[in-house]
Amino acid sequence: MAIRPKMALPLDVRDVTKSGTRYTEERELPVRIGVYVEVDAPDVLIDAIRENLRPRTARAVLQIEVAELGQTPPLEQLTDVAIVIAGSGNVALQQAVSAVRQWRVPLVVVGLGDGVRDRELADALGQPTADVIVSYDPAEVVSRLGAWLTDTLGSKRLALAHNFAFMRRAVAEDAVKTTAWQNALVGAVTPIAGADMPIMTANQAKMLLQIAAAYGEPLGVERVKELLAIVSGGYLMRAVARQALTIVPVLGWAIKGGVGYTGTLAMGKAAVQYFEDGNDLGQVLANFRGMVAEAATRRPRRGRRTVADLPASPAVADLAAAQPSADPHVPPALPADDGGSRGE
Repeated sequence: MAIRPKMALPLDVRDVTKSGTRYTEERELPVRIGVYVEVDAPDVLIDAIRENLRPRTARAVLQIEVAELGQTPPLEQLTDVAIVIAGSGNVALQQAVSAVRQWRVPLVVVGLGDGVRDRELADALGQPTADVIVSYDPAEVVSRLGAWLTDTLGSKRLALAHNFAFMRRAVAEDAVKTTAWQNALVGAVTPIAGADMPIMTANQAKMLLQIAAAYGEPLGVERVKELLAIVSGGYLMRAVARQALTIVPVLGWAIKGGVGYTGTLAMGKAAVQYFEDGNDLGQVLANFRGMVAEAATRRPRRGRRTVADLPASPAVADLAAAQPSADPHVPPALPADDGGSRGE
């Protein structure tokens, strides 16, 4: 029998619904990208960038120029960012980079090579190494470019994800990381057990809406209410966190010391993986609903510990492969928490 969690906590449905509306509006913002290509830039890199920078809507505009000696076409007005595809990093490219800086827009240089080439381009172009992306693998360059754009253009990240598929995962994972840290702080500063749950679950609902927005899902009122019914009470967070503990034992201390962080992180990563696997928002919510029902039916009686008996969903199981022995994103010191007493 399906178990439906009650809306037991005073979650502000209107506030979360407004967030969904705001994410939809941000997704429709215009995006302008200038691309400068050095004449001897590697064809394989040019092809990779071109293939991934194909706008899905008319709200995204590309300006593509060739960096030639003495000829640097100016960026169009309201350009959000400039991407430079480097080859040898010769004088023509140096002039182009210098000209772009005068227009005061964020600038990133991409190229093929190793760490030495990274520093060579940074020195030749006077570019901070943090804004130079170099790898022998064009696919890795594109992936790191997505992360750089997400960090640099925060206000346009949903619009970028809406127009360019390679941006979706980077934008979604940034929302997960940010929300996990927010909930870690909420749990750390809240002295009364359970008092932090309404804030945490509201944050998680907004996180899931951001992820859905990044993957182009409609965010109607009914979807928001359905989502809140699933995350309210903290049932989903504890179910996912316990599954993460089963699959990744090294995180046990983190769950006990910061269930808000670990539960939010696991929930977000599971949602991202569901979307990456081709599911829509309705299917993602159905998966989470099943996870909560499964956890409720297996809930141990007081004094018995049966966490190991709880089967992990494939999306949560994927955390095992991605999780290093010491996760740099896990907060180093949080107040003790039994991982399941709050809100129960």
